[in-house]
Amino acid sequence: MPSLKALRGRIRSVKNTRQITKTMKMVAAAKVRRARTAVENARPYAAHLASILGNIAAASGTSGHLLLSGRKQVKTVRLIVVGSDRGLCGSLNSNLLKAADAWVAQQQSKGRTIQLVAVGRKIRDGLKSNHPGLLISSHTDMGRTVEFAHAQTIAAQALKSFEDGQVDEVHLMSSQLISMLSQVPQTAQLIPFAKPQGAAEHQLINMPEYEPSEEAVLAHLLPLNLNMQVFAALLETSASEQAARMAAMDSATRNAGEMIKKLSVEYNRTRQATITKELIEIISGAEAL
Repeated sequence: MPSLKALRGRIRSVKNTRQITKTMKMVAAAKVRRARTAVENARPYAAHLASILGNIAAASGTSGHLLLSGRKQVKTVRLIVVGSDRGLCGSLNSNLLKAADAWVAQQQSKGRTIQLVAVGRKIRDGLKSNHPGLLISSHTDMGRTVEFAHAQTIAAQALKSFEDGQVDEVHLMSSQLISMLSQVPQTAQLIPFAKPQGAAEHQLINMPEYEPSEEAVLAHLLPLNLNMQVFAALLETSASEQAARMAAMDSATRNAGEMIKKLSVEYNRTRQATITKELIEIISGAEAL
């Protein structure tokens, strides 16, 4: 049976832990509101930009653009996995790693060469452990705030590799914020541009005119779309991270409270047993006299 001193130490330690998890939950709750607002503002822009590109591509018929047509043979594919730099966010990173493992297995079954790029220290460490020979680069410690410059750096690296012929397709995996309690990994093709479902086909009636030309507009918007899609993925994962951390810290706080109750009961029982034992010893000593 643990001593009273040991039980007091455990109770004090768990109370300190509960205070930390409670504070982390409050901080995550404040951050997730801002992150969710940023996600909700970015989603319509990214979706509308992709829709415009799809309509222009379908109407112009400029299939010669490499970012639209892609290469005939796909031999090397790259997956950019967007996770978190910090832990204590539930199963966010482990779910992304499971989804990445399934994607790698699917692509390898097609006989393709796989390249992995990690965004976030936790994802980098997981991919390095699961697929040590496939991880080619990583982006970590990008700060507490998602910046558009981060997305530009990641997208520029992917675009250069595609234009240099190092890779034939680039896919992007991130965590989509469904609700405060649900974050789901999602994968989208980044390069070449994947036309959205339902993109308008070429129509001669009510078709807008683009200046200086549709080709020039595409040449400008396609790289911009890459930046925006990566930026939206960074925002989604950032919001998912804070939501997952808030839920995890809330659960940890409740579990700490339950443990404190159990330890308090054990402490009181042990203290009562100690007092009873001392009384019995005193009474037995008095009777012996």
